[in-house]
Amino acid sequence: MKRVLILLLVAASLVAQAQVVTPAASPAATVSTVVGLTDVKVEYSRPKAKGRKIFGAGADFVTPYGQVWRTGANAGTTITFSDDVKFGGVDVPKGKYLVLTIPGAAEWTVILYKDINLGGNVSAYDQKNDQARAVVKPETLAQKVEAFTIEIADLSADSKSANFQLMWDNTSVKVPIVVDYDKKVQASIDANTAVNPNNLYAAASYYLENGKDLKKALEWCTTAAAARPQAYWVMYTKAKIQQALGDKKGAMESANASKAEAEKQKDGAYVRMNDELLKALK
Repeated sequence: MKRVLILLLVAASLVAQAQVVTPAASPAATVSTVVGLTDVKVEYSRPKAKGRKIFGAGADFVTPYGQVWRTGANAGTTITFSDDVKFGGVDVPKGKYLVLTIPGAAEWTVILYKDINLGGNVSAYDQKNDQARAVVKPETLAQKVEAFTIEIADLSADSKSANFQLMWDNTSVKVPIVVDYDKKVQASIDANTAVNPNNLYAAASYYLENGKDLKKALEWCTTAAAARPQAYWVMYTKAKIQQALGDKKGAMESANASKAEAEKQKDGAYVRMNDELLKALK
């Protein structure tokens, strides 16, 4: 009898635990990327259009114009920045924020909200908890997007900016995110070049690419090249710095030295790069 009772309890437990698994109506999604040196992470849920009218004026639309929207489904959408940023031109301290929006025909308001416990309960929204507001113009997409989608798009060549982009149905909205990594890089240069001279090349390259003190960059690159005479890529960067400083003769000498070493080491790419530089210097 005792054994039968145990079997019945086990069977009842298994029945209680058994569940039918089906796809979520609004599946969870995460978008994570690095802009400059800043980690940007978005967590949200993706409702689907399913033939419904999405954005427009009136109660017939899923997200009516002029009303605060949780910008997704379920508990809403959050965005996290590992460093201070500018969001839509507004200074935003590092941290985690709820993303709320107010759709409109001619413009959208995109809000970073400090109280993430609000979740999807937009009826309790209080503007005093806004960290930032960005007013932007929506764009019309050539092809409709079935499932609500968020991306960190349009990363700039210098990694100093990107766009927070949301897309659903035939509507796209973008808000610029701008980061400032110069202070971090400078602190890294100050700390690491002192203990490891091999870092001087990276420091010189950064100064060259960002138009900083080129005389200091040349000093660093000269020291790095002297320490590693076979590092033709270092000598090539030195030539580029000399070119930027207007020292054509010095740049040609450095480029020729870089080319000769690249030929020895059979690096055709750097041979071509030096040939192009030498041609530009003539």
